[in-house]
Amino acid sequence: MTAATSVGTVQGIDATRGIGGRGMVQRRPAPAPGAQPPGVKPALQPVNEAAEVRAITRGTIQAAMEVLAGIRPVHQLARRLDPRCLASLQHRAALIRREITRTGNPALARLHRNSTVRSVRLCEVADGIYEASAVVVDDVRARAVAVRLERTKQVWRIVELVIG
Repeated sequence: MTAATSVGTVQGIDATRGIGGRGMVQRRPAPAPGAQPPGVKPALQPVNEAAEVRAITRGTIQAAMEVLAGIRPVHQLARRLDPRCLASLQHRAALIRREITRTGNPALARLHRNSTVRSVRLCEVADGIYEASAVVVDDVRARAVAVRLERTKQVWRIVELVIG
């Protein structure tokens, strides 16, 4: 038995010599048992509900602060906020813009700029209902934000939004 037959040939390529006999062929290691072959998407994994709600809360609060700063259109939050919260946020953003225009106060122009969500705390009130609080820091001050999230039709929606 030769080395070529003991190692084997792959589709006409000598595994000891490579293509045209110019050296060794690099072989990929065998996949681990239960691993997906390349190009196949893995099945959906169950998600930690609290982590999902925390991520949704953080992203939505960040987006709401950007709406108040005037750098994001409010309609981008229509999927996450119920209509009453969306209207309230839009009204507050309009009041801020009007006051900046009326007074020309540079401190108001810095309000809500460069906001960062520092922390998010969650509390499960009931099955499919969470309440969360967050600390948001911007150029001028730190503020608290409170939200209530409810799951309807497998989608998390914010039904209460209070920005301090």
